[in-house]
Amino acid sequence: MLDMLRQQFASVGRRQFLTSTGGGIGLAALASLLNPDAAKANERRGDAGLPGLPHHPPKAKRVVVLWQGGGPSHVDLFDDKPMLRRLAGQDIPDSIRGSTRLSTMSSGYAKWPCVPAIKPHRRYGQNGISLSTMLPNVGGIADDICFVRSMNTEAVNHAPGVTFFMTGAQVPGRPSLGAWLSYGLGSESDNLPSFVVMTSSDRGKTCGQLFFDYYWGSGFLPSRFQGVRFRNTGDLVPYLANPQGVSPESRRALLDDIAAMNAARLAETGDPEIETRIAQYEMAFRMQTSVPDLVDFSNETRRTLNRYGPDALSKGTFANNCLVARRLLERGVRFVQLMHSGWDQHGNLFTQLEAQCQDTEGPSAALVLDLKERGLLDDTLVIWACEFGRTPFGQGDPASPRGRDHFGRAFTWWLAGGGAKPGTVFGETDDFGWNIVADPVHVHDMQATILHLCGIDHTRLTYRYQGRQYRLTDVHGEVVHGICKG
Repeated sequence: MLDMLRQQFASVGRRQFLTSTGGGIGLAALASLLNPDAAKANERRGDAGLPGLPHHPPKAKRVVVLWQGGGPSHVDLFDDKPMLRRLAGQDIPDSIRGSTRLSTMSSGYAKWPCVPAIKPHRRYGQNGISLSTMLPNVGGIADDICFVRSMNTEAVNHAPGVTFFMTGAQVPGRPSLGAWLSYGLGSESDNLPSFVVMTSSDRGKTCGQLFFDYYWGSGFLPSRFQGVRFRNTGDLVPYLANPQGVSPESRRALLDDIAAMNAARLAETGDPEIETRIAQYEMAFRMQTSVPDLVDFSNETRRTLNRYGPDALSKGTFANNCLVARRLLERGVRFVQLMHSGWDQHGNLFTQLEAQCQDTEGPSAALVLDLKERGLLDDTLVIWACEFGRTPFGQGDPASPRGRDHFGRAFTWWLAGGGAKPGTVFGETDDFGWNIVADPVHVHDMQATILHLCGIDHTRLTYRYQGRQYRLTDVHGEVVHGICKG
């Protein structure tokens, strides 16, 4: 087998081979097969990523996205508007609404009744940042957070809105943010993927939204850069364990033989998907040890578990996913994407919004505190995000509205650590929470800023596909320096 492999390798020019494999995992695997001693002498940690990256010193070495699917209401949680209380039940003026694009569920309304925040707000932190009393734990870390109250998007429906932030386009098919970062910066872990995804939902499954694979896909990038989804039921990673009767030694021997055949074919064709196959087999073998250790919580203190809340050890909950996320980040995983659904409150705002806060805001704050205590927050960017907000007017019977519709013209995100400016509020909306009146931040601007904090010039991280250079931000986006520290 090795003689055949050496012949295949000799038949391909060195320049052609290096170009086709890109110096990636497939080349490393092939080199170890051809010359194990030389490979051992040149060991490096993880996949080094592209030459020349990062473009500048990064503030964030790793990123975790706490995705709140469905659209949390900004005027209820983050952007209190006394005007909505003064005019409760009265229509939001035409001069404020203008020609704002709304979903088909409310665009034909004849009435636009103001609905004030359903719970009181209070001041948190040294700078007295106003937040809903439904967010006491997030309020407790207000001094570590940058609240961006001027997010905006063109999307008015869920899947296009999620896809827009994750990939830079509302139509599926492009690489996700995590895939771009894995492609550009590589991995810092040999035993875990560089990009991991976990999902959860509200207890009552009220949302009904699906999490599509393209939210963490690699698009036209080689598929080894796509996110690896950890399941919330059954085995965390399926088919990871050896079949009954197969010893670790025999599995290793089998993988070595398969790797030799794949490497021979890679040398002949330069197909990057063969490189992906080699990488996946090797990663799966190493994860047989790393994944059980990842979810062994026996060394977690009672204080830590209590901080994440009563669901900390309940598999598949947002709280448990936050705890696993911290363990992934401290083990060198570059990008962790937690996707939680349940914020789509069209008719149950007065009950479901508080239930969602109770399930998610404590674990979100716990993750920030946990990272801070372990010295990881300074170079870990935590992003609490959503596809859009909710309308300042009520949805349903105008005399007694029970919900709010989708609203992309203005909404709120928050960021912590990783170079985000702590204890601040960026951006401002009008008295109705409808229009942005200061410092707008478009989806593409936020993407550019996240890449900037990771040491990447968003205009220079590109990939040629179908005759043109693509990037995450398409042809748009400006870095928002006002939310960056220093």
